[in-house]
Amino acid sequence: MKQIYLVRGKKEESYNLFKERIDSIVKPMAQDNHILNLSYTITEKSPPKVSIIPFKKKKIASITVKKNDEKAIEVITQLQGFEGAYSVTEALPVAYEKTWAEGEKTPGDCLLTLFKQKKNIDYKTFLDRWHNSHTPMSLKYHPLWHYNRNVVDELLTDYSVRWDGIVEEHMRTRSELMNPFKFFGGPLVILQRMLHVYTDTKSFLDYKTVEPYLVVEYHLKG
Repeated sequence: MKQIYLVRGKKEESYNLFKERIDSIVKPMAQDNHILNLSYTITEKSPPKVSIIPFKKKKIASITVKKNDEKAIEVITQLQGFEGAYSVTEALPVAYEKTWAEGEKTPGDCLLTLFKQKKNIDYKTFLDRWHNSHTPMSLKYHPLWHYNRNVVDELLTDYSVRWDGIVEEHMRTRSELMNPFKFFGGPLVILQRMLHVYTDTKSFLDYKTVEPYLVVEYHLKG
């Protein structure tokens, strides 16, 4: 059973204090024998003012837990800034080989994206366009090192904000994410690819509600 928990930082909270607050809750969870895998992505600093990707400037953490039961973890759901707890189905179309120690930051940078289904299509069409059109295109166009695709199956609390998809796209280096000619390809294809990504994304997402974040990842267990 894979669960994802989203927690937002307080407006008056610095990035360092936000990470300390998340660490104080998440790190002790690694000692829980019921938890098989534990990791999180987090906004550690403000995104660049100018970027090809319209990063949100709010602070957020996405905590991933794998365990044998479906019960939500109360110590997270009671946190100030709790956004939601989600049971998800994971797919890894491309995956890195983890060679770094537990607790160390994952190399490179990560694009965390939260999104909702487009309103005028049915759920089957949403999944089909996401999985069978957008995913192959992303793998072809972007230098993805690790692509963690999560379909939200269930909200684990009554007060969770609804999201339909939570995706983490890892690049080996920051420049592969920030440099548009590395992220989309060379000058001969970049404009065509950018337009293709935009039109494809709008075909299955509620585009106005998409939230992309610049994050880094930490593995704590598993």
